[in-house]
Amino acid sequence: MFCNYVFTLFVLSLLVMGQAATARAADACQPVYNALTKIVITPSHSYSIQTSPLVNGQQRTVEVIYVQGKTYMLARGRWMLSPITPTDVLKQELENEKQGKSTCQFVRNESVNGEPTVVYSMRRETDTANEDGLIWISKTSGLALRKEVDTENGGMSGEMHLSARYEYSNVKPPM
Repeated sequence: MFCNYVFTLFVLSLLVMGQAATARAADACQPVYNALTKIVITPSHSYSIQTSPLVNGQQRTVEVIYVQGKTYMLARGRWMLSPITPTDVLKQELENEKQGKSTCQFVRNESVNGEPTVVYSMRRETDTANEDGLIWISKTSGLALRKEVDTENGGMSGEMHLSARYEYSNVKPPM
């Protein structure tokens, strides 16, 4: 149950970051949508820290690997194959882009581990959550290198802060 909760929060965080309500918003958010898509379609390894007031501000570390059409998640010290595939994530993202309201804006140029990036702010509103965040996108590859997001969910999951970094080299299945 813990694994499902953590993975659901991670996927929600990923999915809630790319919707567009108007053509104008879609244009401003296109680099963000592209970067979010690349996390899933490019072999990637994400390292996330989730903080939630509902669990007394405790932090949870979550790792997810997308590789060879599969999703792996590290939970309680063990890698597990997720039933949610990268294709499932992409389908949901496309649906969210069509149905939700998003605004994105260039914030600044910055370096992440010596790599030049463009930082975008994002605001997304859906029926189930509101998010505000920043995403660092490589100027050379268009890959997301870092993400900071505050999410406000209705119901049991409440508020959450997600801090994530992404790696793309030497990504292999963990098993």
